[in-house]
Amino acid sequence: MHAYRSHTCGDLTAAHAGETVRLSGWVHRVRDHGGVLFVDLRDHYGMTQVLADSDSPAFAAMDKLRAETVIRIDGRVKLRDASLVNPKLPTGEIEVYATDLEVLGPSDELPLPVFGDQEYPEETRLAYRFLDLRRESLHNNIMLRSKVVRSIRNRMWDQGFTEFQTPIITASSPEGARDFLVPSRLHPGKFYALPQAPQQFKQLIMVAGFDKYFQIAPCFRDEDPRADRSPTDFYQLDLEMSFVDQEDVFAAIQPVIQGLFEEFGNGRPVDADWPRIPYAEALLKYGSDKPDLRNPIEMQVVSDHFRGSGFGIFAKLLEQEGTEIRAIPAPTGGSRKFADRMNAFAQREGLPGMGYIFWRKSEDGSTEAAGPIAKALGHEKTEAIRQQLGLGEGDAVFFLAGKPEQFEAVAGRARNEIGRELGLTQENQFKFAWIVDFPMYEKTDDGKIDFSHNPFSMPQGGLDALAGDPLAVKGYQYDLACNGYELISGAIRNHKPEIMFKAFELAGYPASEVEKRFGGMVKAFRYGAPPHGGCAAGIDRIVMLLADEQNIRQVIMFPMNQRAEDLMMGAPSEPTNEQLRDLRLRVLPKE
Repeated sequence: MHAYRSHTCGDLTAAHAGETVRLSGWVHRVRDHGGVLFVDLRDHYGMTQVLADSDSPAFAAMDKLRAETVIRIDGRVKLRDASLVNPKLPTGEIEVYATDLEVLGPSDELPLPVFGDQEYPEETRLAYRFLDLRRESLHNNIMLRSKVVRSIRNRMWDQGFTEFQTPIITASSPEGARDFLVPSRLHPGKFYALPQAPQQFKQLIMVAGFDKYFQIAPCFRDEDPRADRSPTDFYQLDLEMSFVDQEDVFAAIQPVIQGLFEEFGNGRPVDADWPRIPYAEALLKYGSDKPDLRNPIEMQVVSDHFRGSGFGIFAKLLEQEGTEIRAIPAPTGGSRKFADRMNAFAQREGLPGMGYIFWRKSEDGSTEAAGPIAKALGHEKTEAIRQQLGLGEGDAVFFLAGKPEQFEAVAGRARNEIGRELGLTQENQFKFAWIVDFPMYEKTDDGKIDFSHNPFSMPQGGLDALAGDPLAVKGYQYDLACNGYELISGAIRNHKPEIMFKAFELAGYPASEVEKRFGGMVKAFRYGAPPHGGCAAGIDRIVMLLADEQNIRQVIMFPMNQRAEDLMMGAPSEPTNEQLRDLRLRVLPKE
């Protein structure tokens, strides 16, 4: 017999009754039933119930076991009584009567339990991640992740893509976040960077003539953490294609993503209709460029109803350039109680509140508008608002006013809150949308022009488009949103040097700087570059949605905490003096 096991803890069934077997695994829990000891023995594959009574040679050793000790047991497979069969376990028809037991790896007292799903502080869970990973839900999430990655690879190969690996140590490149820099020992004073994405390399693969590339790529960005974003590194499905337009990229990636969600979504409906929503329209209707389309609420501009109206606050505001009034319909939300709850939400968001109107049945049986704004506007204007929004008795509308860029994000969150509160958001399904026509540029806080998205994107209209107002230029850039999360970002690339130089010039990069920072790609484009485009899909975020988790750390095997610290391995750590000398670096003391 094998030194450690003849079967796994998920193998044994009624067909093995009477056999002598050997199992190894972790002690999940020990139960004492008055002279009969039961051990739930767990390994990667499942759980088997082991028992010993006072006649068993293994009884004395089993009586001393502590949870999470690793043991080997020999024993005989027995059928359970019919009343004791556990239908939830594949091994639930049998148990193993232990005749011998060896402790392979003793366990100290546990800092957190593995048995059960008790909530424990995240700092403890991350410091003892190897224990946390033994817990069933997290173990299942990591296995789901592995299956998703395997499925992605199979689907990409089936579509004619070829997998290549790109460098991990490279040059710094602007991707919208801070680089992790790596000092060079051989070239003192110079630094490599960990890639924020394989952007330049995958474009060079197209220039090299390989046509359809993909990679499960590690990416490194020094970012502030969020519930749906890792602060240091993440993995993405990276792909690029030659001789394609935007629709070709959409057609290539949709079957892959849709197939994943159908395969691993536990039967939740996956909408096959992926609408194309222009960026400006997404912000107007949903207050977000990653809208949750499970929520049917669409915002509308209602400024004209307030111009010169009796509601002086809004009327006066509209006299300022660039301001507008936006309405968030709230079907079935027509009560003062709900309006008060939404006002409390707005105050938590830092606003003084949200104006509202709700409609109710009047004494004469007609539908009347109620609330302070309704009184100030009068019947004619409130009725016009109701007709525009398609609302009726028992419904409400909330208003946000000012310059859209200042209130859109809050409006989007308010839309989500209203959808949840009123039960309008259709849970347990997946709805996708392509967000297209992103602006190429944006104005920074100090008034400068900078790239708003990927700097290597082709502007719509080519070189001619760059001759006018940079803020009016749209790029062939696109994101895929699903249930309020961004899953994919991509673009048709700028493959012409003259357009590339002009695009960077508008963002404040002279030609000399472009040559210095992106010389390899500029050089390549001068030797016959095909039109090309692609995208990247966030694997961590995809798995988070499939696992129905709210925090991305629940689907990453060894994540950092909110302060970008690895509590288990002690990273980041202080370098030794010898390491600093080798690199000719000095660390300045903290201010």
